Amino acid sequence: MEARDGQSSTFPDIVELNVGGQVYVTGLDTLRAVPDSLLWAKFSQSSPDELPKDAKGRYFFDRDGFLFRYILDYLRDSELFLPEFFKERRRLQKEADFFQLAELSRRLAAPVKDGSPTEDSGEPEEAELASPSATSPSSHRTSAGYITIGYRGSYTIGRDIQADAKFRRVARITVCSKICLAKEVFGDTLNESRDPDRPPDKYTSRYYLKYNFLEQAFDRLAEAGFHMVACNSTGTCSYASSDPGEDKVWTSYTEYVFSR
Repeated sequence: MEARDGQSSTFPDIVELNVGGQVYVTGLDTLRAVPDSLLWAKFSQSSPDELPKDAKGRYFFDRDGFLFRYILDYLRDSELFLPEFFKERRRLQKEADFFQLAELSRRLAAPVKDGSPTEDSGEPEEAELASPSATSPSSHRTSAGYITIGYRGSYTIGRDIQADAKFRRVARITVCSKICLAKEVFGDTLNESRDPDRPPDKYTSRYYLKYNFLEQAFDRLAEAGFHMVACNSTGTCSYASSDPGEDKVWTSYTEYVFSR
């Protein structure tokens, strides 16, 4: 169906979304995959100027940003597998109802294949859900790829061979990946000042995070379905002064490679 006043053509083929603070990049055809759904209506029956946007011009939806990844998977693929120990089935059903995905909501409401409880038991669950169409476009899918996290750190070892409180002092955490993947995982915690306004299908090695906690970055990657596949580190040692008896200062550079 054509949009009102022919406005549908003004939406870009690749669309950036901000869902509850989480950034997603997907194809326009994906958002229109289910006729009469809320996303279909927003991106087929409305003009870009009618949709709310965040400060960076991304289309904004005030919904659960983490669960929205499953909404997109449903729109993209011929089937959807929920992870083991998935305890938010009812919340996901609520999101499906909001986005007016009746078939997805119906399947989420159905018992799991083996008949086990879905949320309260804590039992493993892997539910297969059929998509609205086996031919839903997925050419703009960004779910697969690599992200490399790097940091340069330093620590001091004194003459008693005890590391002081400055162990693993991290100056900056860098992010190297495809633009759309970095934005999807890290959202507004990503500092883009060194490489601004690059298209989402390009790559960068100049982004860095607005915080210095590696574990916080790892949590974000884990929540987005990434797994560490490799890491490496190099280090150099120098003395704090010309006296060999003084503290040794070690400087290292470490990279972690994650894949999804």
